[in-house]
Amino acid sequence: MEHRLWIILAALFFECKGEDRVIQPTGDVIAAEGDTVTLDCSFETTTAFPYLFWYKQEVNDFPKYILKCYSQTVENAADFEKDRFNAAINNKSVPLKIQKLQLSDSAVYYCALQPTVTGNTKTLYKNLWSKDNTILHNIH
Repeated sequence: MEHRLWIILAALFFECKGEDRVIQPTGDVIAAEGDTVTLDCSFETTTAFPYLFWYKQEVNDFPKYILKCYSQTVENAADFEKDRFNAAINNKSVPLKIQKLQLSDSAVYYCALQPTVTGNTKTLYKNLWSKDNTILHNIH
């Protein structure tokens, strides 16, 4: 039996001043176990060397840190191996590539941009859910 995964993209960003922001396409990404998917995230910032982050949020859980990208460096969290979860800053985007998909990868994925000016970094904002944004579901 083939299992399908739905992945939803939503923007998560720290309180920023000016024009700093991340942009993620809304909607679901559907893929089968074992596939590779790339989740898009573009950003606008006034800083020359931005720090971008990816998070994964499962149903009824808090967002979990996946990795951080800056310059040509990528640092993965211990629970997210580089051979399956990888990203790189390319011009003004930082797509997340997930390989060898597993059912446990079904989640909401957030792209985040570190503040570039002094601000309240403890405050997180998440895009409001709309009818176009649906929580990720496993499809059997």
